[in-house]
Amino acid sequence: MSIKSNTYIISSILLASTFATAQPQPASIGSGQAYPNRPVRVIVPLAAGGSMDTITRAVSLKLGEALGQSFVVDNRPSAGGLIAADILSSSAPDGHTLMMIGGSTVVYPILYKSRYDMRRDVAHVAQVTAQGYVLVVQPSLQVKTVQEFVQYLKANPDKVNYSSSGIGSPLHMSGELFKIATGTRMTHIPYKGMAPAYADLVGGQVQASFPTIVSSGTYVNSGRLRALAVTTPTRVPALPNMPTFAEAGVQGMVVLNWYGLTAPLKTPQTIIDHVSAATSKVMRSPDMMKSLLADGSEAVGSAPAEFAAHVRNEHNQWSKVVKAAGIRVN
Repeated sequence: MSIKSNTYIISSILLASTFATAQPQPASIGSGQAYPNRPVRVIVPLAAGGSMDTITRAVSLKLGEALGQSFVVDNRPSAGGLIAADILSSSAPDGHTLMMIGGSTVVYPILYKSRYDMRRDVAHVAQVTAQGYVLVVQPSLQVKTVQEFVQYLKANPDKVNYSSSGIGSPLHMSGELFKIATGTRMTHIPYKGMAPAYADLVGGQVQASFPTIVSSGTYVNSGRLRALAVTTPTRVPALPNMPTFAEAGVQGMVVLNWYGLTAPLKTPQTIIDHVSAATSKVMRSPDMMKSLLADGSEAVGSAPAEFAAHVRNEHNQWSKVVKAAGIRVN
């Protein structure tokens, strides 16, 4: 989730580039040892089968090929990423344990008591992807544009329910940001995942949501849901005729889901830079970019300092939304 468009838009130069055939030079981890010198574990704080898991596995496979060692995905779901963060923080800072984080990993510590802060308690390696969301409504709502939806909400405060995949999820945060940006009121209905959320949305028990562009495609194309606007800074190939929120007259409504690699604190900068450079090349390979576009994502591959700044911006943005919306959790 980000307010920066440059993390989503891939320039035509990068799109035209080809994956470098030269392998990155080994990085030293001390005593003349090369990095990596054994398999690298990549921790995923979510269950297998989801978007983060799928992308992590694709990136790990390519990193293994680029660096000459296996990158093994280790799913450690539950506790809002706390279990995964515990494993990362207790691992040797030698680059052989990494962790994929996302927007939720930054938001959860804002909402819940946590001993971790993703701004300062990890070493940032590289942002790998960005993915947009779309406002969808139940067709029975009889609104066809964002402005019509805003007018309906103002005439019917708290009468519309919007679904999400859980408290603190990007979908929840998107809904709260939308309410702030438009001065409207809706009721948040959290679900345990998007499958039941979609079921009730299509069935009419809830009237709106902010799912990912790719996951909503089947429902939108079949007419079971109506899309109104995308949260990306520019229009997306998957929905070329769909306006951005800015084009629809709502400013400040840019939200991106994102994933990025982190390492334990005190990991040598030479290793951080080495993995980051390899990740950047992997993310810009034509087959990876094609695969991500099919999944509704864009490749990023940012430098460590850029990713660290991105995480700080995310924390600041969503801290303000949580406070303004008065979000409370037990």
